[in-house]
Parts: sequence; C-alpha cells; structure tokens
Amino acid sequence: MTFAQIAARFFSVMRMTIKEVTQEVGSLSKPSKMPGHGYSTPAKDCITGSKLAEIVNSICSICYAKKGRYVFPNVIAAMEKRLKSLTSLHWVDKMVFLIGKQEKSGYFRWHDSGDIQGVWHLEKIAEVARRLPHIKFWLPTREYGFVREWMKFAKVPKNLTIRLSAYMVDGKPPTSLAKKLGLTTSGVSPDGFNCPASKQDNQCGECRACWNGSVQNINYKKH
Repeated sequence: MTFAQIAARFFSVMRMTIKEVTQEVGSLSKPSKMPGHGYSTPAKDCITGSKLAEIVNSICSICYAKKGRYVFPNVIAAMEKRLKSLTSLHWVDKMVFLIGKQEKSGYFRWHDSGDIQGVWHLEKIAEVARRLPHIKFWLPTREYGFVREWMKFAKVPKNLTIRLSAYMVDGKPPTSLAKKLGLTTSGVSPDGFNCPASKQDNQCGECRACWNGSVQNINYKKH
C-alpha cells in the first residue's frame, strides 16, 4: 500500500464521527478502578484462558470477567461486538481515532476481559500504540506463544508495556521467558511490586506501575 493510499484511508476515518466509529469497532470500556479507558472482549473467547479455566487454582478458573457486571446482557453484547470487529477493515485507523479522541488520562489498558487472538491481533495493537505515542498502553496477556512469534519480526513500542501474566493463583510469573524477550510480568514474586489496589478501595489511585516498563513484576495477590 502506498503512502497516498494510507493517507486517504486515514483521512476517510477522520471524517467519521465518534458515533459512526463505535458502531463499527464498539465503544471503549471504562474499568472502574483505572484512570483511563480499556478495550475488552469476552473472557470465554480467550484461547489459552479457556484451557486454564478447566484447571483448579488457575487464575482463569476464578476469572472476574465471568461474573458481576461482565454478565449483564449489554456488556456481553458490547464485548462480542469488539471481538467481531478485530478483523474489520481499517480497525487500526478507527481505534487510533477513537482512543485519540476519548482518552484524556494518557493511560489505556487492553483487555480487562479477554486476550489477544493471534500474532495478527498483537501487531494491530502495537500499531495503535505506534500511532499514539503520547498515550501509555498496558497489555497483560497469557498468550506467551503469540508474543514470542510476534517478537521475531517486531519491536515493542516504547509506550506499550506487555506483561506476561502468571497462570496460577498467587503463582510465580514467567520471569525467564520475560527476560529473554525483554518484557515484564505479573505474578507473585518476593522482589515484585505489590499492587496497592486492595488497600485503597480497589482503585489504582495515583499508582501507574502497570504501565511502567521499568517495573519488572507486579504482584497481584488473591484477595
């Protein structure tokens, strides 16, 4: 695709309204504990997570995104819409437009529910980050294989923090793999940073450690 074609495509999206864009890619989610927006998809469609859900004491066997507000019909419909839109034409352009217009905090989380669906999906997320360098993106994932394959041909944008998440409740993070790939983790480690949310009404508050690539591991203990 030529530069002129890319530019024409981008400007065609820019002429759309927020309402028109959300009709195609879905609205941004707003996780209650976090400073900014997110983009969630159904937990039942997690590839690795669906397998982990069958294992006792795995994180996915007690998934918070399968209860509470996540089971409301309107929330389910919104997540399904986002999932179906991932392969739609100009998804990246539309997400750049939507996040650029609506995210004012400077912090964005991918998948408070759900996970990446393939190498192609991760590349799209990375491209959104490349085109919005003023926003910090956090991507927690248990799809280690997709990340490893993607990193054979791509580099992580400086404003995207990918955290490889532990499989088990209070389990150790995949530290060795993360170090090999130059990534960060979440899990329980004696030298990790303890998430303060459980001590401050389940809110991030002023903490932004999850988005900080210099914080090697975040401890999310069961509470």
